[in-house]
Amino acid sequence: MPVTGDLVTTALSAIAFIPCAMASVSSTSRPAPRRRETVINGKRVKTVDVHAHCIVPAAAAVINHPLEAPGLLMDDTSTRIAAMDAQGIDVEVLSINPYWYRAPRDAAAELIKVQNETLGQYCAANRERFAGFATAALQHPELAAEQVEYAVKQLGFRGVGVGGSVAGEELANPRFHPFWAKCEELGVLVFMHPLGTRELEPSGRLNGSGLLTNTIGNPLETTIALSHLIFEGTLDRFPGLKICAAHGGGFLPSYANRSDAVIRTFPQRVGPLPKKQPTAYLRDGQLFFDTIVFTPEALRHLIAETGPGQIMIGTDYPFPWTSTEVDLVLNTPGLTDDQRVAILGGTASRLLGLAS
Repeated sequence: MPVTGDLVTTALSAIAFIPCAMASVSSTSRPAPRRRETVINGKRVKTVDVHAHCIVPAAAAVINHPLEAPGLLMDDTSTRIAAMDAQGIDVEVLSINPYWYRAPRDAAAELIKVQNETLGQYCAANRERFAGFATAALQHPELAAEQVEYAVKQLGFRGVGVGGSVAGEELANPRFHPFWAKCEELGVLVFMHPLGTRELEPSGRLNGSGLLTNTIGNPLETTIALSHLIFEGTLDRFPGLKICAAHGGGFLPSYANRSDAVIRTFPQRVGPLPKKQPTAYLRDGQLFFDTIVFTPEALRHLIAETGPGQIMIGTDYPFPWTSTEVDLVLNTPGLTDDQRVAILGGTASRLLGLAS
């Protein structure tokens, strides 16, 4: 993964990990725990976490974006690797929540170049433990398509991260078709992480206790985004797309049958019908989901609605939403050994081209 430019070199020594929401991480030194190995039916299993966050400070500085947790630098990842070892995570696939969707074209181009080249170099130098999702300035769709192509062909990325919306615009908006077309052409996995339903916040509906802007707002945005991609025909237009939706796909997998029912109940108000029943898109190999649903029963239900081949583990590191996703998969009833292996890392390794 070639990297050029003094700015990128400087950025590599100052790259920080951040959570979905603000979190403090103790820097107190502690003995490193023994690396946990996952074994199924006598065979060592490679585990891959597709939902883990980071940020490149030098890229954020291009638009003066504040850092949420600048203490977790990539030149000292001992805290992160210790957590991975304790949870039995062999590889983290790093992603960056989009904060640049309102940036003008020139600034967005510079930001993404620094970001992708820095992250690409880091992952290449630490291939055993880290991989990454590239980033793109989706508010400039043609530029975003170019950025994805460069990230794949020149930097070696096999996936790209996007938000659940783009500065208030739906991902299903036709103006983003050039981006989706390029992702389909290159065969990359798209990791979709919500930015929250910010349009609801001024109303006050998410105020009060419970951090509802995140607790409800994040999975709600994912639900809205996936529903538009289905009903507006984006998934039909680009049948080769592969999208992994964070947080178990939000609320959609738990209530997707209502999306089937609306076609029967209000056919005149649905618009052009999707080629399949909405529930079919959850199982047909276009949509994938991480395991951040918290309990074995919730994961069992998600798998029942989507299929075991559509699920990959995610931890949301460094924010402690979960304790150990490996145990969640191991403790979920009704799975075969092969299905557990696929969820723990086999599917992610296949989609992202990771060594077995």
